[in-house]
Amino acid sequence: MIGRITGTLIEKHPPQIVVDAHGVGYEIDVPMSTFYNLPAIGERVALHTHLVVREDAQLLYGFGSEAERATFRQLIKITGVGAKMALAVLSGMNANELAQAVAMQDTGRLTKIPGIGKKTAERLLLELKGKLADALPGAGQSGVAAAGGDVLNALLALGYNEREATHAVRQLAAGAGVEDGIRQALKLLSRT
Repeated sequence: MIGRITGTLIEKHPPQIVVDAHGVGYEIDVPMSTFYNLPAIGERVALHTHLVVREDAQLLYGFGSEAERATFRQLIKITGVGAKMALAVLSGMNANELAQAVAMQDTGRLTKIPGIGKKTAERLLLELKGKLADALPGAGQSGVAAAGGDVLNALLALGYNEREATHAVRQLAAGAGVEDGIRQALKLLSRT
């Protein structure tokens, strides 16, 4: 397994790059979030990698952070989600944004990503629920991520539309539990 590549960046053709490490050029597919943070051609670069060995190919995927790689690995474990779709998800949002979308069960954010429809977004949210908080340091620490999903569901059940409910949940104080979160959200909604 190739876990990390450090070398000179010699080519950039989205979403693929080539890194020269001691005379060997490695073709690496990267999400756009990593691509935009790459140095200029000729500069040194270090990437966390994931190697996929198939019958017809050996593919190397690179990530700017350990959190991105951990998220990629969680995504490809889901039935029907391959490496290309996982890269598309990470190109559309970073790992922390995805963890927050999963915590809030926000299908709208996922369906904005090209290639992700409503059913796929719902499957991703279902399969990733509770898994990204473990993979990402600090992902489940904010009040929004910890209790946001339950508060959002409660507000939707009370008849508020998704836009209003999501807006209220995003304004919750950090560390708010579910009951306090619902109270605070209802107070916020009653003002508008």
